[in-house]
Amino acid sequence: MAVKKYKPTSPGRRGMMSYDFSTLDKKDPEKSLLGKKTRKVGRGSAGKITIRHRGGGAKKRFRIIDFKMNKFDIPAKVQAIEYDPNRTAFIALVAYADGEKRYVIALEGLKKEDKIISSESAPIKIGNRMSLKNIPSGTIISNVELFPGKGGQLARSAGSYAKLTAMEGGYAHVSLSSGQVKLIPENSFATIGQVSNISHNKIVIGKAGRSRWMGKRPQVRGSAMNPVDHPHGGGEGRQPIGLKHPKTPWGKPALGFKTRKKNKRINNFKKRKEEE
Repeated sequence: MAVKKYKPTSPGRRGMMSYDFSTLDKKDPEKSLLGKKTRKVGRGSAGKITIRHRGGGAKKRFRIIDFKMNKFDIPAKVQAIEYDPNRTAFIALVAYADGEKRYVIALEGLKKEDKIISSESAPIKIGNRMSLKNIPSGTIISNVELFPGKGGQLARSAGSYAKLTAMEGGYAHVSLSSGQVKLIPENSFATIGQVSNISHNKIVIGKAGRSRWMGKRPQVRGSAMNPVDHPHGGGEGRQPIGLKHPKTPWGKPALGFKTRKKNKRINNFKKRKEEE
């Protein structure tokens, strides 16, 4: 999708870029596929801020997305490619042969009136979904399940994809864009193709107000604070942080510190770099 550039009529407009919505279908979202979106503005169950710099933003209606695509062997026709304010990728409204409608993640190259299907015997075609054991090695895939029946969890954002590299011992070797190779059960499902909106990384916000529309509040540098507020604060004029490594406001290492839990279940299915 092409991006739209603005004329520099103001400092905020200079360099600003956004989506060119002319390629999308301009329609109201499907009412039966809308869900309630609760605003938490960065607060936990106790009402206290657990994630900073969130709040405000434009009102959004949540689109219920079918990440499982578990209506097997029933063909579906793409009725519209739509914008979803809750995610970076576009979504596709599909109507199944039995009359049911669902929203799915739209893929690059998927167009209105195209037909897709979830089946073990589906052809290798953009939008079709099947188990990893039936997909040829080297195929570009997205919306990949980590465990059979759980629904897609990997490669769901704009322009993302994974590549099926090999099959071994009941597991598929799936290479992610980070370079990491994951071992995923061969019965897990994945969709053929790359996620839509590959131009998302070219978007330039342009002004602070546009970030506020998206619910992002200002972030203040630690070095601009007082010592009582941040480990980087204080000093006359602009001072370096004076520490060997940067810290968070609560004293934990900020860069290069691994936060992933060692006993996380999915770690058993991660292929180490030395093995690759």
